[in-house]
Amino acid sequence: MVSIPKTKFNDLSLVRQGKVRDIFDTDDALLMVTTDRLSAFDVVLPDVIPDKGKVLNQISVFWFKQMESIVKNHIITTDPGDYPKEFQSYADALKKRSMLVKKAEPLIIECIVRGYISGSGWSSYQKDGHVCGIQLPKGLKESDKLETPLFTPSTKAEVGDHDINISYEEAVKIVGEKIASKLKDLSLEIYKKGAEFALTKGIIIADTKFEFGLLDGEIILIDEILTPDSSRFWPADDYEPGRGQNSFDKQYVRDWLIDSGWDKTSPGPKLPQDVIETTSNTYKEIYKRLTGENV
Repeated sequence: MVSIPKTKFNDLSLVRQGKVRDIFDTDDALLMVTTDRLSAFDVVLPDVIPDKGKVLNQISVFWFKQMESIVKNHIITTDPGDYPKEFQSYADALKKRSMLVKKAEPLIIECIVRGYISGSGWSSYQKDGHVCGIQLPKGLKESDKLETPLFTPSTKAEVGDHDINISYEEAVKIVGEKIASKLKDLSLEIYKKGAEFALTKGIIIADTKFEFGLLDGEIILIDEILTPDSSRFWPADDYEPGRGQNSFDKQYVRDWLIDSGWDKTSPGPKLPQDVIETTSNTYKEIYKRLTGENV
């Protein structure tokens, strides 16, 4: 079992190090490498989760293929043997945790879809009955399924900063009415298809976020899609409204961090070994449930 906290390809052109992904420029394309770093509350934690990067990358590849009938994506290839020659000596490290992608212009909002009321949406609802400016019915319980999934965009923060939930009207001001409307429609359609498929595998996708970019004037799906880092996955056989749910995502770590008393500012605390192992196994289980394969 090999953990990769960050790539060490010193002779290659690292152009961006995100919370989880390291991105290299290959002139004609970008190489995205998914590390085993874990972020929570927009802070990259000091410990890595073994094999997490492989799980995230492979789940994204699985979903990108599932959604090709709805929207194009940025993948060129995920086979290191087809990468540019300067990456060939790193093929073993890149296997299953990388993808060569098209250079798209990222759109500067994150597209969040909520099918159930949880997390920051539940906190907002408790205060004033709204989520991102959307009035919801009275009497909802925590984790209730919403009658219709909500499109609730947010700003896209840099590493170390916090994303900020915004209204649809604010999203229109940022990207324009035409693009905002298209992003909303695509996000809801992708979520609906993904949630329906996952439910056949005993998984509830409570909410998720997507990122899109422009390529030759066309909106395409980029970054990651429906992973345990970008979504809340709940076991359907354990679902019970009125409480927080057990999860197949990093909520287990979030809950431990909250209970630890951490103030959600950098640096994050070190994780106990049992939390690391449980989280690693949880990521692997979600992949196996969705695809029927081991990582």
